[in-house]
Amino acid sequence: MATEAIEDQRREIYEIAEALAPTWEARRDDIERVCAPVREWMLRELAPREGDTVLELAAGTGDTGFEAAALVGEGGRLIASDFSPAMLEACRRRGAELGARNVEYRIIDAERIELEDHAVDGVLCRFGYMLMADPAAALVEARRVLRPGGRLALAVWGALERNPFFGIVAISLVQHGHLPPPEPPGPPAFSMASAERTSGLVAGSGFGEVRTEEVSVAFEIPDVDEYLSVVADTSGPIGLALRGLSDPDRAEIRAEAEDSLARFAAERGYALPGVVLCAVAS
Repeated sequence: MATEAIEDQRREIYEIAEALAPTWEARRDDIERVCAPVREWMLRELAPREGDTVLELAAGTGDTGFEAAALVGEGGRLIASDFSPAMLEACRRRGAELGARNVEYRIIDAERIELEDHAVDGVLCRFGYMLMADPAAALVEARRVLRPGGRLALAVWGALERNPFFGIVAISLVQHGHLPPPEPPGPPAFSMASAERTSGLVAGSGFGEVRTEEVSVAFEIPDVDEYLSVVADTSGPIGLALRGLSDPDRAEIRAEAEDSLARFAAERGYALPGVVLCAVAS
């Protein structure tokens, strides 16, 4: 990708993160309920020890990192980071709510980490690398700041067709011209859905051992209006496109979403399956 295109993508990602930060923070409980199996996998595989320093990239509200902070204890340290100031402030508020004291909050661009070589024992990144303009560069940076024997644990969304929570509304928005058709390998949020691609990027960045595993998640939604509201609050370009619809256009998308959700009907609304690709590397 040309330098100018990369910078344009970085700018777009930054603007999306800043715009979504307030609603992302408001939806923290919903997000963490869905992502609990992913958070547990990442922390188990990272296996932080007492006294370790852990860096969380693209932290959002920071719950994965805060659990790592509890594991490393008072003698350890978490560097909670995001390149969005609004997201980092949400993270800081969550840390204060939890009473986390061994945490340093820093604005960090994962593609240009302002830390010395071999500065940390572990790196966490949940749903961040897939959105970055140059994930290979970011992974090289993660390898650089890790100490010998340190680990990286990451998570990205699996294939769009296996994640109907996103796919249902995204397809309707594209079909009606509210979102541009995605370019290969797909929408940005699914750019690392392939285990082969993710493993290749990680291994190509200097990691000697890479292992991937799929982790299942579930979205439980009471009704179509809440479904559209959650998507609008949390789902990047899809969410912003929903927010910008006129009332007639939104009604049209709503009707199509309701039809598509019918196959996921459950006792209390809808239950949509999802798949996350997780990876650990050292």
